[in-house]
Amino acid sequence: MVDQAQKDFVMQSARDQKVKFVRLWFTDTLGTLKSVAKTMAELDDVLEEGAGFDGSSIEGFARIDESDMIAMPDPSTFQILPWRSGAEHSVARMFCDIYRPDGSAFEGDPRFVLRRQLKRAADLGYTFYVGPELEYFYFKSSEGTEPLDHGGYFDLTPLDVASNLRRDTVLALESMGIPVETSHHEVAPSQHEIDLRYTDALTMADSCMTYRLVVKEVAMDYNVYATFMPKPIANENGNGMHVHQSLFKGERNAFYDAEAPYRLSPIARSYMAGLLDHAREITLVTNQWVNSYKRLIPGYEAPMYITWAQRNRSDLIRIPQAPVGKEAATRLEYRAADPACNPYLVFAVMLAAGLDGIERELPLGEPTEENVFELGEVERKERGIEVLPGSLLEAIEEAAESTLLRSALGDHVFESLIANKRIEWDDYRKQITDYELRRYLPIL
Repeated sequence: MVDQAQKDFVMQSARDQKVKFVRLWFTDTLGTLKSVAKTMAELDDVLEEGAGFDGSSIEGFARIDESDMIAMPDPSTFQILPWRSGAEHSVARMFCDIYRPDGSAFEGDPRFVLRRQLKRAADLGYTFYVGPELEYFYFKSSEGTEPLDHGGYFDLTPLDVASNLRRDTVLALESMGIPVETSHHEVAPSQHEIDLRYTDALTMADSCMTYRLVVKEVAMDYNVYATFMPKPIANENGNGMHVHQSLFKGERNAFYDAEAPYRLSPIARSYMAGLLDHAREITLVTNQWVNSYKRLIPGYEAPMYITWAQRNRSDLIRIPQAPVGKEAATRLEYRAADPACNPYLVFAVMLAAGLDGIERELPLGEPTEENVFELGEVERKERGIEVLPGSLLEAIEEAAESTLLRSALGDHVFESLIANKRIEWDDYRKQITDYELRRYLPIL
């Protein structure tokens, strides 16, 4: 049942903003944004009863014989779409939770998967906060990878010709109530990053979905193409989604201990140990595409090895240096994920892995401050340094045996994801690439 005060706020806001259409948003298993539009005349009923749709047509949702679903809008997510505002007929959006016709929550809804893990954390007294850094490229069209500029990290004009695109994107995000901390050019040509302000995981997952759409909409206004593909250009850095994360108990950061090494509390150390312990299992979620594994290779600032450190950016987990006395800023940064993921599932499995470490009181090993890429294979083995899966197939096989992943995602999402990724890998294996033709055709 929708809170009456929230419903009244949405209805009044819609009238004040001359809203004609309200788009109801949700995601499928892979994190693809779905939408159904309702007119203002239907808004009152939609807030009470939701909107029905055919779940069998949504990836990972339901079989044909159990296809009826209801998208129930969350009034707290009501926002005007900036590229449709100011007109005679404005368009708004609300994120939805998915239910079955009998009123029960649908276990295949990624938002439900995250909510379930957040409740687990709440039952232990924690609130989960995240701050992801989503990187992306601007290209002149979707037909190729011709860049807009040849700038590098933090470059400004004239190399960074996308400053206006980033500015308009930031303005659009903030008009939708999504606070932005920074925006800048990234390392690769035509690669950019806009960092959202740290907040609770459910709000941030909604914000990530909005962010990806806003970036693409603004790019279209400039007749260019934006992509979150993990590795669109060979021999250049790929797109990462470094996830800063911490647990709070009330107003206090449970990761902070002023007297401990790195100012990391025992809770933080066990949480990190859980992430490291389950890193291989959750990689299918954090890096879900064949192309994701073209990024996780040596030489391009993407982690391969399951290690942690404070200053070393080759590690899977980095501990950003927070100002002395800045308790709230104490956090860890998980560096493997890419921005083509499903953020609801990524935040859910990271939290599940960390909580498992806390509940089992897992000890944290020593940091690896030297560049892991420069260590020899023998030394890495002697030091027990493991490596992330090197391909989608390896990630699938690792995930398929994971009890933690099945528990975190639930049987429905777990089995749907594994089945979908096996199909993707089989499709990929059937392809004959340009590389193979150039390499083998002239000599075989």
